[in-house]
Amino acid sequence: MHTLTDKKVAAPQTGIPGLHIPPVIFGTSGLGNLYVALTEDQKCEIVRQCFVHAKGAVVFDSAGKYGAGLALEALGKCLRRLGVKQEDVIISNKLGWVRTELKAPEPTFEPGVWRDLKHDAVQHISYDGILECFEQGNELLGGYIPQLVSVHDPDEYLATAKTKEEEEKLYQDILDAYRALADLKAQGKVVAIGVGAKDWKAVEKISKDVQLDWVMIANSMTIREHPQDLLDFMQSLHDKGVQIINSAVFHGGFLIGGDYYDYQLLNPDNEEHKAIFKWREDFFALCKEFNIKPAVACTQFALHAPGVVSLALSSTNPKRVKENMEMPYVQIPDAFWKAMIEKELISSSVLQYLVK
Repeated sequence: MHTLTDKKVAAPQTGIPGLHIPPVIFGTSGLGNLYVALTEDQKCEIVRQCFVHAKGAVVFDSAGKYGAGLALEALGKCLRRLGVKQEDVIISNKLGWVRTELKAPEPTFEPGVWRDLKHDAVQHISYDGILECFEQGNELLGGYIPQLVSVHDPDEYLATAKTKEEEEKLYQDILDAYRALADLKAQGKVVAIGVGAKDWKAVEKISKDVQLDWVMIANSMTIREHPQDLLDFMQSLHDKGVQIINSAVFHGGFLIGGDYYDYQLLNPDNEEHKAIFKWREDFFALCKEFNIKPAVACTQFALHAPGVVSLALSSTNPKRVKENMEMPYVQIPDAFWKAMIEKELISSSVLQYLVK
């Protein structure tokens, strides 16, 4: 395998302080064996393809939760194997989950979707807990230091509360975790602070109490789901100069033909799931009519939401990396978006963002 020691990064300017983030960053859940267990050679080829086809900086988004740290470990191994220097890669590590011993056949977090894991992971959100996550992440990366850090899944953490008093205590833990991140930034150990969550309401709550540089919204602002109050919130973030990275824009791969929707296996015979399958069927038909790949429509929609500077796209297939990197630059005719509205597949309120 060729090394990349001569690779030089020349990236466009972005609003995230001190960093240059391109329209696509690479999500690493696949390196953590999400849905399928890849070999080390396959993982390193995916990472190599990111450097070959990146349009600007090469950015990886990872987390201690992904494969209970396996994604971080695999990313670090591949970067070393490829001879990548620290200054030639940007890493986002979403903090909040630490690797622990696996005591059952399946990990306790998100059962049923991770393959062949040798560890479990638990949430440690507090001042000391986030510092523990940061140090463990750096160890798993094998010396590579993330420039972007955030608190991962604060929504899941708050959801464990059984009383209002307990919820307030857990929220204080989150604020303490951000105090730790602020200290890391003040010490020059990281460049920018953000948040990564599936429930955007948790992002909104945190943004009122914490000075964020960026936010990552997952499973929320997509071509299928784009509530008006979320659009309004994203516009308010944009107005304040907070940059948005949109993630999980295919709803776990379902919108482009997969079986899982937001990490849940769907059944076409299940009454509750039929509406989602019908939406996809109509969406695919319209894409075929306009000769547009569903993945391109999904990414274009997600990238044009207010305040979005980048998409986090994942793949377990090295051959798809090039396509992922190119999708933000594909032009989609206005007629397609208008047809999507006519078919009631998207809200009419988003037309202003999609049509120039």
